Amino acid sequence: MEARLDKWLWAARIFKTRSIAADACKNGRITIAGVKQKASKMIKEGDIIEVRKPPITYSFKVLKAIQNRVGAKLVPEVLENVTAKEQLELLEMNRISGFVGRARGTGRPTKKERRELDDFIQPAFFGDFEFDFDDDDEEEDDEDFDDQKY
Repeated sequence: MEARLDKWLWAARIFKTRSIAADACKNGRITIAGVKQKASKMIKEGDIIEVRKPPITYSFKVLKAIQNRVGAKLVPEVLENVTAKEQLELLEMNRISGFVGRARGTGRPTKKERRELDDFIQPAFFGDFEFDFDDDDEEEDDEDFDDQKY
């Protein structure tokens, strides 16, 4: 049995809508054996589909080529997640790094969000350092500067 790539991606619950799956194909984020695929590509059981969702690339093995969306409990019968461990570790590192990326187009952070960002960044960059500048050297230079006539 065969199914269209975009339909299968939607039916297997990899993408929320079929149009989003088709856009991913159109933008080159879906590959089979390293080759970018069109949404109309017919897939069959045993194919390994790579889906690039930043920051990682997921790999799925097709167990059933379905065209109708299935419940979340039935997804393991449809696909097998064969994503490399390095990719999953990268995802985990991204989660625990604490960086909160703002979605593009969401506008400026609110005052509360800005304060939270500052509180998060401040200790990481500045810690408990006390800056002690020697002002004595600058005063001597200023006296020499004042003595000069123009």
